[in-house]
Amino acid sequence: MPADANVYGDVFGGWIMAQVDIAGSLPATRRANGRVATIAVNSFLFKHPVFVGDLLSFYAEVIKVGNTSITVNVEVFAERNRLEAETVKVTEATLTYVATGPDRKPRQLPPLPD
Repeated sequence: MPADANVYGDVFGGWIMAQVDIAGSLPATRRANGRVATIAVNSFLFKHPVFVGDLLSFYAEVIKVGNTSITVNVEVFAERNRLEAETVKVTEATLTYVATGPDRKPRQLPPLPD
């Protein structure tokens, strides 16, 4: 939306970061079978600008699992010039989430089902 961009039509990096955090939390929540909290942004790289009107796709996958933590890689692609279907990788990030219980303290991850 225009409110999420600067006067030149570039989308704010902070807005993209928030969306990446949401995308990364989905597979982490699934693996944790419940609540997770972001504990680290291990890396975040803006490769190309995102423009108002771009259609963004977020792809997230779990790359590491610890006792209570889950590390997720997220890639973001922008589809531009929809008539020509130009797709550009605009962002990549790695985030770590921790599984938390009802008390919001870290909890052990459940074992994977057989």
